[in-house]
Amino acid sequence: MNALVINCCPVKNGATAEIVRIVSERLSAKSICIDDYDFGFCKGCRSCHATARCVQSDDIDRIMAEFETADVIVCVSPSYWADIPGQFKAFIDRCTPWCNTHEPHASLSGSKKGYAIALRTGPSIGECQRIIGTIEHFYGHLEIECCGSLGLCSIEYKEALEPHISELEDFCDKIKSPRNYANS
Repeated sequence: MNALVINCCPVKNGATAEIVRIVSERLSAKSICIDDYDFGFCKGCRSCHATARCVQSDDIDRIMAEFETADVIVCVSPSYWADIPGQFKAFIDRCTPWCNTHEPHASLSGSKKGYAIALRTGPSIGECQRIIGTIEHFYGHLEIECCGSLGLCSIEYKEALEPHISELEDFCDKIKSPRNYANS
């Protein structure tokens, strides 16, 4: 299994980054942080609908090269105003050339499996479900199979993760043995 774990927020030393570290270690996966890449906002020009390529040349191609080499992709996102951080949303928008809603479109090779982990500071799981829904919607348009998700509430700082370590480890074990995931 060749897994890629993505820190979908700009904070490199907070709770999201700690989850990325734990998951990456457990899966022996490569991890990246969305904030380590330089890319512009989608211009809405729709040129990619005719060419399957973006008119902008920046780090989006580098990130998508990471997606290409992975069999499993795990997006880890905190809640920023009840949804994903703006940096991650800007990345999703720029993935329009790979979106299966128009022809021609670029595509990722092979069958990829996607997982989502959402966290928020408040106690309600609803915001986590919204984030997971956004990530799964993104996966669907890139033809990445949605295979599982985990929502964690009341996580403001990485110290609050301690009671959830075994839950994260169990989630990773299900990623490593996906046939067991459907039965749990």
